[in-house]
Amino acid sequence: MSLTVQHLAAVDLGSNSFRMLVGKAAESPHGAQIYPLDSLREPVRLGAGLDAGKNLTEESQQRALATLRRFGERLRQFHPERVRAVATNAVRVAKNAPQFLQRAQQALGFPIEVIAGREEARLVYIGAAHSVTPSSGNRLVVDIGGGSTEFIIGSGLQPRVMESLYIGCVSMSRDFFPAGRVDEHRMQSAELAARREIQIIARDFRKTGWTSAVGSSGTARALADILVGSQLNPSPAALGITRAGLRRLRKLYLQAEDLSTLRLPGLKPDRVPVAAGGLAIMLAVFEELGLREMEATDAGLRLGVLYDLLGREQRQDMRELTVQQFMQRYAVDPRQAARVEQLALQLLEQIEPLATPQRRQALQWAARLHEVGLSISHSAYHKHSAYIVGNADMPGFSRSEQAAMAEMLLCHGGKLKKLASLAGSDLDLRSLLALRLAVLLARNRRDVELDGLRLVPGTQGVSGTRIEAAAQWLRASPLTQYSLEQEVGEWQRVGLEMQLQTLSA
Repeated sequence: MSLTVQHLAAVDLGSNSFRMLVGKAAESPHGAQIYPLDSLREPVRLGAGLDAGKNLTEESQQRALATLRRFGERLRQFHPERVRAVATNAVRVAKNAPQFLQRAQQALGFPIEVIAGREEARLVYIGAAHSVTPSSGNRLVVDIGGGSTEFIIGSGLQPRVMESLYIGCVSMSRDFFPAGRVDEHRMQSAELAARREIQIIARDFRKTGWTSAVGSSGTARALADILVGSQLNPSPAALGITRAGLRRLRKLYLQAEDLSTLRLPGLKPDRVPVAAGGLAIMLAVFEELGLREMEATDAGLRLGVLYDLLGREQRQDMRELTVQQFMQRYAVDPRQAARVEQLALQLLEQIEPLATPQRRQALQWAARLHEVGLSISHSAYHKHSAYIVGNADMPGFSRSEQAAMAEMLLCHGGKLKKLASLAGSDLDLRSLLALRLAVLLARNRRDVELDGLRLVPGTQGVSGTRIEAAAQWLRASPLTQYSLEQEVGEWQRVGLEMQLQTLSA
């Protein structure tokens, strides 16, 4: 498929640094390729701004907002569908994340998605795999971020095994190396803390195996620059990061005691506050996974986001594949799912002809997955469906997308009084009405024609909607008539005006 897009942009709200990457998509002999055009990086240290109560301090938020305003200026002319901004561990764990995100999105001018750890790992692998020399066999990718570290084993461009651990260079430096002070006890304690976390996944990763290892993004790139620039690796031909080089760097850090006084080629001033934590984690990675050397690349999450965005433009959306896989995993009846999907889209077209492609797509996915909960129990299956979609790892989906779909599935059946507990959410009530009616009309699990029923939209969202049905059509479907009357009553009980109007022939 030929490319329909030229420029894409990714924004990464990391726990240590905020980064932006602008790339140009073009055809190549090996398929679609992204060529970086512009990049920005600022050491915001958002992870260091988490207080004891896991809230982002106002000071750290102001640093972040100032950076996002600058990024926003660079992206001002971009179409919204060609920009994707993602937030990682610091925002994942912050209790005041919703308030911060509202301010952050206003500063940037684009939506910001909070992605789960494994989704971050998937995107990291895609970016790293596109930036290094292709190799046969499995590849291990390790990305040490500010608040978490992602571990991925993949083959070619496809990630296979993905894990995310809550160890990062910002949190490790804050907990073990305050004010950049380093000594043997602190370093040993940090290494042991990191090794304990890595031990949880080490056995399974070793069992899967790999033939090459890559360190991606800031910490790995910084360590490689120091080791090569300071000639700490055993030979000039060695890859960027070696076990011997890391051990020599460890000695230099201990000798310096205060890293602010250390001058090493490749050690940039803005990396000093997190340098010791990053080294401790990398040493733990090498020890627990038995590594001797590792290639380093600056590419990772941001480039992965661009390739994922490009896939969406070319109708190779990972989210679509995930929905198909979930339907198979949970034995969803594909004919019923397609039936409900078609009806829901037809009803949404009646009630909101100008619905955006994104809202139509979200409704399609909810319709396809509304019965995943039947794999657990028929009783209150809508609750099981919501729990699965809200809590499972769903590659390609952000946390907010999963949460919105889970809310839709929770409310697609049963009483509507649960809407009260969702006050303030972004639940699309018109899409919800379309889905509820589609499920109701397809109850017999047979194809349904809408010739006898039509939705007339109200002037205030879903409130004021009128369901018009032909009298003859209702007489032929007494169960459907009863169900529609019950449905109207449900919406009225939550304070939303709706009526069923019978039309004579």
